[in-house]
Amino acid sequence: MQDKDAVIVIGSGIGGLCAAGLLAYYGKRAIVCESHVIPGGAAHSFRRQGFEFDSGPSFYCGLTDTQSLNPVKQVLDILGESIQVIPYDPLGHYHFPEATIAIYRDPQRYLQEVQRVTPQGAQELQRFTERLLGLYTAMRDIPTLALRSDWRVIFTLIKNYLPSLIKMLPYLPLVQSSVGKVMDATVKDTWVRRLIDVECFLLSGLKAHGTITPEVAFMLGERSRAGVEYPVGGSAAIVQALVRGLKRWGGELRLGCHVEQILVESGKVVGVRLEKGEVIHAPIVISNASIWDTYNYLLRPEDLPAKYRQEALETPAVDSFMHLHLGIRADGLENLTGHHVVVHDSQQDITTPGNTCMISIPSVWDGNLAPVAHHVVHAYTLEPYSGWERNQDYEAKKQEKAQTLYRALEKVIPDIRQRVVVELIGTPLTHAHYLRRYQGSYGPAIAADKGMFPSTHTPIQGLYRVGDSTIPGIGVPAVAASGILCANTLV
Repeated sequence: MQDKDAVIVIGSGIGGLCAAGLLAYYGKRAIVCESHVIPGGAAHSFRRQGFEFDSGPSFYCGLTDTQSLNPVKQVLDILGESIQVIPYDPLGHYHFPEATIAIYRDPQRYLQEVQRVTPQGAQELQRFTERLLGLYTAMRDIPTLALRSDWRVIFTLIKNYLPSLIKMLPYLPLVQSSVGKVMDATVKDTWVRRLIDVECFLLSGLKAHGTITPEVAFMLGERSRAGVEYPVGGSAAIVQALVRGLKRWGGELRLGCHVEQILVESGKVVGVRLEKGEVIHAPIVISNASIWDTYNYLLRPEDLPAKYRQEALETPAVDSFMHLHLGIRADGLENLTGHHVVVHDSQQDITTPGNTCMISIPSVWDGNLAPVAHHVVHAYTLEPYSGWERNQDYEAKKQEKAQTLYRALEKVIPDIRQRVVVELIGTPLTHAHYLRRYQGSYGPAIAADKGMFPSTHTPIQGLYRVGDSTIPGIGVPAVAASGILCANTLV
């Protein structure tokens, strides 16, 4: 017997938890099934020998500001939850072979840093930034929480946000355009163009010509207005707040609960079957798994139209990662800052695996993440999934591939190797195993101007999708927004 108000959410990533929490708030019986014993998906944290490691996201803004546009904050507000944060500035440092610059929340201070490298480029960057901030100002009057992903959104917008829509009109060409087009029209300086490519890459996994303009406009606007902050307790604090909100409104989280198959009869969802054989009946199922995992493994091939399925599975994917999680001694590192990006070689593309390395040292802000007089470090870089096997060469290959991350860390902490007390090296196989992600991918590589991320809808009645392979795309704010769009569409 089906409960008409039951909704099953597969996966407890940010997108799944936002959708489930809102649906519980709206009166649905939301059940989240998570394969792992820790909730959070790519945003979960884990502990080793007293060190608390973030598995993925480490850069946040707008988590506490009352006027925040961050969809995560909007969902937490609705659910009656909040988190503590530690604000900081500068946001981080970008280390290029030619120069190191600090990234400040204040656009003028940021431009002054760029001016030290290229005065002409700083002027061009100012024009570029002003163009995107104009779009941000127009967007900010329409909260994500008001949106849905079906045709009824038109009536919502016209009824409640007509003045804001009118304000948006001059910026409509930018909404589905790439950041690269804005850059081409405003920036000629090669160093600044690479800087913009890096900022886009950090957000979407793609360079400027592959990244949609609203994503970067949102990032620039929020970080200059609200600043950046780190959640006390790490990314797990956000996950825990969303779980508390889910349960507050009667939702349920089942950990170690692996969904083996989405059950479909006559083109309609009827529930799911778990790995141990249990069947949970529900007329609505939301998959927070990737597009490839949902259509390859959770559904039978015959459940989907053949052409649709084939095209969906051919969606290009961003590479996976090498991860280096370290616990280090902190003596003599009093002036350390928390975020760094290192580009090793100017002659190589920034998306070349190993060339651009991201570093997060969150214990700079939250000392409870590491034992006294120690720091926790997470460094990562793109790495293709292909060619990785758990064979006799696996450990040696891990060590070899981790060297680019160690070299990046040496730009920040020259004697890093002598300080290590805990070392964990993660590969694309690690990423795929713990996060149950297709080839350990960061998400779809759908370039702006060449296609849109799929919507929350699927051809199967009652089956919806959320997460980084649906609109709006990759990144914590985007996946939270996908959960909002899906939940609002269902009520």
